[in-house]
Amino acid sequence: MMSKKLRLAFAMLTIGVLAACKSGVKVDENANQNASQTNPENVAQVTVDPLNDPNSPLAKRSIYFDFDSYSVQDQYQPLLQQHAQYLKSHPQRHVLIQGNTDERGTSEYNLALGQKRAEAVRRALSLLGVADTQMEAVSLGKEKPVALGHDEASWAQNRRADLVYQQ
Repeated sequence: MMSKKLRLAFAMLTIGVLAACKSGVKVDENANQNASQTNPENVAQVTVDPLNDPNSPLAKRSIYFDFDSYSVQDQYQPLLQQHAQYLKSHPQRHVLIQGNTDERGTSEYNLALGQKRAEAVRRALSLLGVADTQMEAVSLGKEKPVALGHDEASWAQNRRADLVYQQ
């Protein structure tokens, strides 16, 4: 008889302990369904300036030239068209066109050639409809090389005009 009372007391104690462990958290069965439905009013619109987007065609800002030349090659026309379109749609933006040369030649000669390269790119953008007030052409000559080697591969990288955007 005593063992029946003891078993009954143990069973009641076990039930009481298990009841105390019951979670008070209620699971929302529709939580996954609600999470997958986004309210467009709650989504912030993020716009990235194409000048800051590395995947944009505008991320390319150098036009390269042949040795002792300031003729803009046909392969750069699509790039110049992209930049012209951007500048025409953003009339508040300005671009500084920096003409560069390789290290060969005198400083005076390279400054003049760099200016001709910058002016050639400016003229190309102007023909595509960019306002002259949005552009400035300057020469850096051989003073700002991107490649420091003394070989044809380095020189080819330095014969360029760079588009530098300003506010």
